[in-house]
Amino acid sequence: MNEFPVLGSHLQRYSTRLNAVKINSSFYHPHRPQTYARWAASVPEGFRFSVKVPQTITHECRLTSCEAPLKEFLDQCGQLEGRLGCILLQLPPSLEYEAKIAQDFFALVRKRYSGALALEPRHPSWRGAHITLSAFQIARVAASPPRFDDDVEPGGWQGMVYWRLHGVPRIYYSSYSEEFLQHLSERLEASRANNVPTWCIFDNNTSGAALGNALSMQKFLDLVWR
Repeated sequence: MNEFPVLGSHLQRYSTRLNAVKINSSFYHPHRPQTYARWAASVPEGFRFSVKVPQTITHECRLTSCEAPLKEFLDQCGQLEGRLGCILLQLPPSLEYEAKIAQDFFALVRKRYSGALALEPRHPSWRGAHITLSAFQIARVAASPPRFDDDVEPGGWQGMVYWRLHGVPRIYYSSYSEEFLQHLSERLEASRANNVPTWCIFDNNTSGAALGNALSMQKFLDLVWR
């Protein structure tokens, strides 16, 4: 796209126009600490990364008996240092909310990591997790399309808002309309005005719609902030 510089790595060019990105590849395989450090060094001071927790922890261990892989992951992505903005936990649709398991896991995470946490559960039983999420300062993702009735809105801990937009009507493919983006930009601005850290991540990138939507959203926000 002609809005980006020609020189530099993809990440370096991206970071000249947008101020955050989600590292999704960490869900599938580990990255060396040096890789995270290199990424951190290649972006501007105000740029932030959201890093997805490995599926080993969320889908294979299902939040239990995962102290070793959790430590490994946090040691790796911790090399982002001040540019680590958030950690994202995406749960499988089959993983129901069990208070004891969730609390033990979140306590384990909080022993090693005190920063921003966002959770995207995909089983409706997690509607009942509000008290647990608030206690551990974990924001529940506002998902599009929703996976159950009320996860279309941000939930859990109110100290952070995290929107994750997968594409509607065709998940991972469809682009969002200008009308949708303008309305959402007003929601984002309301959070910002209340001094609530706010993330908006487009995950409809299979057909390349995510980048265009992100740039359109930025233009709407720039108009609001003038």
